[in-house]
Amino acid sequence: MSEYDSMETSDHAPNVAVAIPETETDENTENKTKRQPPYNVIIVNDEEHTFEYVIELLTKVFRHSARMAETLTWKIHTSGRSIVFTTHKELAELKREQVVAYGPDHRLRASKSSLNCYIEPAPGS
Repeated sequence: MSEYDSMETSDHAPNVAVAIPETETDENTENKTKRQPPYNVIIVNDEEHTFEYVIELLTKVFRHSARMAETLTWKIHTSGRSIVFTTHKELAELKREQVVAYGPDHRLRASKSSLNCYIEPAPGS
């Protein structure tokens, strides 16, 4: 038995009114999630990086499969550039910085810097 069970109860308990504030609701208002506009990460072709380097970079930085990385590498080589990733601006900027930080291709003496990479708003955004 708790101490509350042994307490005398009064039949004359005061009436307590609790005010619950009314909230105005607009039935036409919906919670909508606003999507951030997409950005493309683009890598440009050059002669200072091997296919192996580009494929390695695409699998490590963007987590593309080896097959997808090879396809993108060929597109970069034949078209001069390729969109390698599309995401929101903040992540696109991070991926661009990761490409730049990847450094030169150790397989080629002529390679002095990382791949040229930039971001741009995706069409329709």
